[in-house]
Amino acid sequence: MKTIARLALGAMLAFAGVSHLTFARDEFDAQVPNSIPLDEEFVVVASGIVEIALGAAFMALPRQRRVVGLIGAAFFVAVFPGNVSQYLNGVDAFGLDSDRSRLIRLFFQPVLVVWALWSTDALQLVRERRQRGTAR
Repeated sequence: MKTIARLALGAMLAFAGVSHLTFARDEFDAQVPNSIPLDEEFVVVASGIVEIALGAAFMALPRQRRVVGLIGAAFFVAVFPGNVSQYLNGVDAFGLDSDRSRLIRLFFQPVLVVWALWSTDALQLVRERRQRGTAR
């Protein structure tokens, strides 16, 4: 079950990354918070490339899945401010055209974090490293 979940998350990330670079560019542009001191286009393209790479890693690197899971979870946390900005600023994108729909979307980001950690057993890596650190 975890393998299927990891592969599905990888495929979704890769698809999202491709959409950053192609058909959904304007939608992703709308999510870049004004507080980020970088060009919106750069942020969209860079995050798309990262998503493609992460998606590929989730699917193609099963032996490194724990590290990939940690990186994936960190990525989902890092892009969360874009979702918050979309909500706070009332930005319509991805069919989210009401405050209610944008608010509901905020609750899905933690699901992605948990999905990345669970499907890769990433928390087991954290526990092992913690135990090694306390055993010294």
